[in-house]
Amino acid sequence: MRRSALRGMGLFATAFLLSAGVAEAHVGTGGASGFATGFIHPITGLDHVVAMIAVGLWGAQLGKPAIWMLPITFPLVMAFGGFLGLLGVSMPGVEIGIALSGVLLGAAVLTETRPPLFAAAILVGIFAIFHGYAHGAELPLGENALFFSLGFVIATGLLHAVGIVIGLLYQWPWGKNTVRAAGGAIGAVGAVFLWNALA
Repeated sequence: MRRSALRGMGLFATAFLLSAGVAEAHVGTGGASGFATGFIHPITGLDHVVAMIAVGLWGAQLGKPAIWMLPITFPLVMAFGGFLGLLGVSMPGVEIGIALSGVLLGAAVLTETRPPLFAAAILVGIFAIFHGYAHGAELPLGENALFFSLGFVIATGLLHAVGIVIGLLYQWPWGKNTVRAAGGAIGAVGAVFLWNALA
């Protein structure tokens, strides 16, 4: 079951990268520049950073197999959202969706919410579409879409890893409070962004 799921994710990622290659015909061909721009994009927006870290925190808090399933699900589904953004497909409420991801994922860590794995993956996947769409829609003019996409997907994975490392503290009694406090802080940041998005 796990192998077939990973195989399916791998096929999806391959299809996305090939699709992004088609999209790059409409933009420039600066690979290194496109990758660097895409890599920096997620880490320069606090709303993105806190949500990415929250995914890693929640996965670590839930334990195996969520500790690897959630951080794998998010970038793969985010890549699909990014492709929608590259195509210019209309998607309302993107900023609200991004802000809600911080609020709800942070709250899940704070309250130690333990849903079934499939429910957690679906929730993470829904938020991933909004984050990916925002990255794809903001592709700078003249940048290579394929390398830009690779950049933001890899940066997202590294932010998940930061969350996982912090989340590993959860195995100790004092660490539980630290991880929960981090979730509360993420939720608070998300609430600020949600307030601004609704204002």
